[in-house]
Amino acid sequence: MFIKWRTCVSNERVPLYMQIQEHYKQLITSGELQPDDRIPPEKELLAHFGVSRITVANALSELAKEGWIYRIPGRGSFVNGVPEAQRAASAAGAPEQAANLAAAAPLAHERRMIGLVFPALPDYFAIRLINGLHRVMNDNNYWVSIVLTGNSIQREKEAIRNFIQMGAQGLIIFPVDAQTYNEEILALKVSGFPFVLIDRFLPGVETHFVATDSRRGAKLAVDHLWELGHRKIAICSDSPLPTMTVSDRIAGYMEALKNKNALIDPSLILTDFQIDYNTIDEDHPLYRHVKNQFATAFITLNALLGKYIESIARQIGLRTPEDISIITFDNPDESFDNQTGFTHVNQHEARIGEESGKVLIDLIENRDRKSGYRKIVLEPELEVRKTSGRCTESDSEVKVK
Repeated sequence: MFIKWRTCVSNERVPLYMQIQEHYKQLITSGELQPDDRIPPEKELLAHFGVSRITVANALSELAKEGWIYRIPGRGSFVNGVPEAQRAASAAGAPEQAANLAAAAPLAHERRMIGLVFPALPDYFAIRLINGLHRVMNDNNYWVSIVLTGNSIQREKEAIRNFIQMGAQGLIIFPVDAQTYNEEILALKVSGFPFVLIDRFLPGVETHFVATDSRRGAKLAVDHLWELGHRKIAICSDSPLPTMTVSDRIAGYMEALKNKNALIDPSLILTDFQIDYNTIDEDHPLYRHVKNQFATAFITLNALLGKYIESIARQIGLRTPEDISIITFDNPDESFDNQTGFTHVNQHEARIGEESGKVLIDLIENRDRKSGYRKIVLEPELEVRKTSGRCTESDSEVKVK
């Protein structure tokens, strides 16, 4: 949520960016701003304080460095809470709040940076993962700098090099979809630089790795739909290139069907297509697949794709789940408590962030260098909600006008 504005008293002797910092420190310390509350966007801060964009950017940058807020590219700035150094000073009985803040500043600059290299922030999977990582890093006196690569391997290489030049203590990398390995990642491994891969690994290359069991997640989805009577179950991915994660999920889907002595229908494995999520294209193969009801249920390998199929069904006149069932990987809604309308495979993305942060801290602080590579694979759960329902003969015979 956004916090209500409070008047910021001007003091000409104090730089404007420091006045803005102090304003938000007071709001956070007083409890008016709670952890994960959103700071108003820069445009509103410019208008409210009557300052330049550079002034606002400096204020927010310093607040992030000191641990008062965290920033997510494309989403905004969010409250982290009172930094540990500030809480310790308050507990020691520092007489004045302003003195506390000033005393904490030098300590705050000792916070060490780690870099997070991420392809994009298309849905709330990424936001929840970043929140989990941020909690662990902040509790251990690190701050997180994020670079989005736009799923470009070249930008991923540049991000890794830039982070090392900036003095990052370690890296957490969500590798892009690519047909070849990023040699910068291989160079990190050879040099012994601390890094952890998340969600996907590099086949044949031993690295520290944190993810959820993709095969198990697909099996859970198939088993649930099978119990509801579905036999024409499609699995869909719009990933531009095959990745180990996508391959594992499709392998889990196929294994689950084989365990039920069901034939694998290649026409129900929908991959190698691209989607413009801003429009519904009636000539798109996926649209025709839904309209002609080649499948009674769809498993989508990302959350946005599940919402997109639901939009197609609604436009056509199909009801969810009466006429079509949809299960997504990850919760497609903003809710952080999983009380959402979509049946989905919960990959525990916040825990992925937390566990990857713990492994990286162990590597940086030389506590885990000799114990071999750590591979943490979390067990997924199926969250049954409102988009999966029983398939009956009448369901299969629904005709679209």
